[in-house]
Amino acid sequence: MLPRGVDPGLQKVQKRPILGAFSLIAGASFGYTEGTAYRPLFLTDITATLGGRVTFQIGDKVIYPNHGLGVVQGIETKTILGTTCGFYHLRMVANETTVLVPVDNVDGVGLRRAIGDQEIERLFGLLGDGKIDNHQNWKGRFKDNSDRMRTGSIYDVVEVLKSLTFLARSKNLSFREKRMLDRAKFLVISEISEVAREKTELIEQKVDSALERCFTQKTRSIARAKAAKAAPTSRVTVKRTAKAS
Repeated sequence: MLPRGVDPGLQKVQKRPILGAFSLIAGASFGYTEGTAYRPLFLTDITATLGGRVTFQIGDKVIYPNHGLGVVQGIETKTILGTTCGFYHLRMVANETTVLVPVDNVDGVGLRRAIGDQEIERLFGLLGDGKIDNHQNWKGRFKDNSDRMRTGSIYDVVEVLKSLTFLARSKNLSFREKRMLDRAKFLVISEISEVAREKTELIEQKVDSALERCFTQKTRSIARAKAAKAAPTSRVTVKRTAKAS
């Protein structure tokens, strides 16, 4: 029997020793429940138990790919589906839900610390640099963008945000790409807002302004490329006209 509050879909993977993460309903209780052995751990306890592999501490702000910013509320052990292991207990800021991520699978799910203050300027530079990947093939574009969203890197998410926002200016996006664009923008704005300690509305304005600079540079670059491509043809035409006269 699964612990109360754990996603029933986990029944399908009960033979796996370590699972990616367990999403629990908001406000779920964390005492002893049927089928779940639980006790809170001090950092020294879990470090000794798991061979010093603890990466995060209570209070750390972390990013869970495609879900956004979370705060480490605790480090605990649980026995789920017959497997006992250590978990990070995360509170997701956007919707106040709780997620448990196995300590041994932090790399597998792409959990990382939120960016530092010094990286914010670099992010805005990337947002406005005029460099945009623009696949014409929908299938290839969607696969590449989906892979980037799963890495958990905010720099990869910025690339998705730039490419899809730019594309949306010239054509209608599919439902799935619109949803991905909304998610990418939310992830970028929410992380910068939290790190910079500024309101999301202000950060959104700054992001939009940086994107405008990016698209202006990209448009100029496209225009120059077209002009350069047309220039040799123009010179040949002039020479032929001169000979004819």
